[in-house]
Amino acid sequence: MTRLFSFFFLFLSFNIYSQSSAQDMIDSLNSINNPQKKVELCRKIALKLKNSDWDRAIKYIELAEAEAKKTKDPELNLAQVYITAGKMYNSKDVLDIALKYYLRAYDIYKTNNNIEEVAKLENNLAIIYAVGNNKEKALQYFLNVYRYQKSRHDSVKLIKILNNIGTLYLKKNLDSSLHYYKKAYLINKTLKDNDLKVNVCTNLARAYDLKKDKINADYYFDEAFSLVKTGVNTIVETFVYESFSEYMLKQKKYDAVIVNAKKALELSKENVYSFSGLNLNKMLYQVYINKEDYKNAVYYFQKYNAINDSINVEEKAVNIERIKLEQDYKARTQIKTLIEQKQQFKYYVVGLILIVGILILIILLIKYRNTNIKNQLEKEKLNTKMQALNQTLEAKKKVLIGKAMAEIHRTDNINEILTDLKQIKLKTVNREMQHAIDIVLKRLEKNLNTDIWKEFEISFEQVHKSFFDKLTVDYPSLTPKDRRLCALLYLDLTTKEISQITGQSFKSIENARTRLRKKFDLTNEKVNLSTYLNTFKPE
Repeated sequence: MTRLFSFFFLFLSFNIYSQSSAQDMIDSLNSINNPQKKVELCRKIALKLKNSDWDRAIKYIELAEAEAKKTKDPELNLAQVYITAGKMYNSKDVLDIALKYYLRAYDIYKTNNNIEEVAKLENNLAIIYAVGNNKEKALQYFLNVYRYQKSRHDSVKLIKILNNIGTLYLKKNLDSSLHYYKKAYLINKTLKDNDLKVNVCTNLARAYDLKKDKINADYYFDEAFSLVKTGVNTIVETFVYESFSEYMLKQKKYDAVIVNAKKALELSKENVYSFSGLNLNKMLYQVYINKEDYKNAVYYFQKYNAINDSINVEEKAVNIERIKLEQDYKARTQIKTLIEQKQQFKYYVVGLILIVGILILIILLIKYRNTNIKNQLEKEKLNTKMQALNQTLEAKKKVLIGKAMAEIHRTDNINEILTDLKQIKLKTVNREMQHAIDIVLKRLEKNLNTDIWKEFEISFEQVHKSFFDKLTVDYPSLTPKDRRLCALLYLDLTTKEISQITGQSFKSIENARTRLRKKFDLTNEKVNLSTYLNTFKPE
């Protein structure tokens, strides 16, 4: 990682884990059944083990991934697992793999429109692209994070991101770099965070130095040093002295370089073997050569050489570890792919067996169908015969009903005649005429069957149970004639058929139907009387 990014104020979101040992967490994992809690604990264990036992750490990440798929919200839990894996590989400088995991989580959060998590991941992605010298991508994501932090009005994070963007532009476009540094500087005025203020002032000074604007460079270095006196972080203070030493070296003010570089070395004595220590020792031996103080030049050259060798050895070790981890990741990915392919092959085999089974079943069904076709044809013939028989029976039933109704009508007519004759007898004075009427009355009464309607109702009720009972309960005002008409309509007979059966005129039947509709309160309804009466069928 270049020295340029060692001064970034990056605001990665880290979880604060308990100080309990990895073994304690592993022991408690065995007693947990909840997939959600298992995912969280596996992630913590993996982060705990990443420096001491990488292989086990990866196994717990894989376990977390498997458990995440069992949770109620698998996508968001998988995103958290991918972020943890990204952090682990990022800590080992295996940036390509870290990037893959971050992008997986990023896609999930973007799909779910989780703006806050998207912004955090865009910051991580920007840093990885910046370290990997993909400045275009880094800038794209940093600007996205800037817009998000601007909408949130989080001044501290906004200053940090503006500082990062300014540093990205530092060697690409000085005007753009100054634009973002100045924005950070203006927001800084409202805060009391001296570390931030010193960092931004120092970066402004460095930018103006590259722009060859000595007046502004001096102004911002003076401001940075005045803030350093009030007390700041050691790393920030070292950054100021180192940056000022480089500034003085360009102006060939060697004594100032020596004083400030030594001050920076003193501040970073606990971390001498770093890019900052390398740069400071290099400046000092160059200055002493220019001052022809070869004794000190040799001293600082030896320190520079030792740090350089150490960093090279460290970088080689890191590169070896990075290659090893990359190969390990590829091997695990291939194994995982093979397992998935094996699983898919099992599914294919099961699917093939099912298809064969279905084909056999289809063949058996075809045979069964062919066997049953003959039986079906026989059944259809029987059904046809039965339908013909039912139609014949229905026709005969209508004939019988017709005869019964005709008899009922004849009985009604005789009753009417009897009533009329009795009235005439009462009005007649002539005794011979009265005697003649009595003889006619006796002959008519002898031929009168008074129980014909009752017999019809009984026969009708045997076939159509409870029809008259329901009709009487719902419409108690119906006359016997109304009830007879209802019975005939219930049998779905037409007006013409009813007219023929009862011997009444077509118009009389129509009038009777109209009166019946009024009694049923169907005058304004488009409901067929026969259809309505069929609602009286017993349930």
